[in-house]
Amino acid sequence: MASHQHPELSWRGNVPIATRFEDPYFSLEDGLAETGHVFLAGNGLPARFEDEFQVAELGFGTGLNFLATWAAWVASGKPGTLRFTSFELFPMAADDMARALSVFPTLAEFAAPLLAARGEGRLSVRTPGVVLEIIEGDARQSVPAWDGLADAWYLDGFAPARNPELWEPELLHAVARHTAPCGTAATYSAAGAIRRGLAEAGFEVERRPGFGRKRHMTVARMACPRS
Repeated sequence: MASHQHPELSWRGNVPIATRFEDPYFSLEDGLAETGHVFLAGNGLPARFEDEFQVAELGFGTGLNFLATWAAWVASGKPGTLRFTSFELFPMAADDMARALSVFPTLAEFAAPLLAARGEGRLSVRTPGVVLEIIEGDARQSVPAWDGLADAWYLDGFAPARNPELWEPELLHAVARHTAPCGTAATYSAAGAIRRGLAEAGFEVERRPGFGRKRHMTVARMACPRS
């Protein structure tokens, strides 16, 4: 199997901290609740789910967002396939991922095939009902080269002040170009530069109440075609 460069981590309990960015991979308060508030609710999910629904994500990290989305897809009872594509520069090693995800025992049945795949060095999971693809590399190159259109984007890079590469205007424009009509995006960040970048890329942008200690977050939507 291909050799992947893993992130350098420190730990606060079982919460991984990216030493390069000095930022945790998920909320120290409740990472699963944060995912539900920011990325699922922020994108109007699970109400919008349908067959072949495409989620795209900047920053796969521990896989928490994917697993929470998969669980919500199964709970919704919608038939067909959920597609999830994530762009990640440093895929996490299986052992580190397992340690981090142990915090969320309710997701264990969904985590098992992901951890098995990572243990074998694979960056994809295919099961009846869900297809995951992790695209390794710099998102500034891989997102423009992607041939997909997302119905919902999870913009989940590390904090803009510490990881500005994942929030550059050019990348946000690429995100917009790879968003389906009526598609949405959500992020925990409410930084003015991020909201302006999304608006300049063509999204309609709204600030909403954030999760936990974060007062605000950002949601964005692409216009729907007029009938």
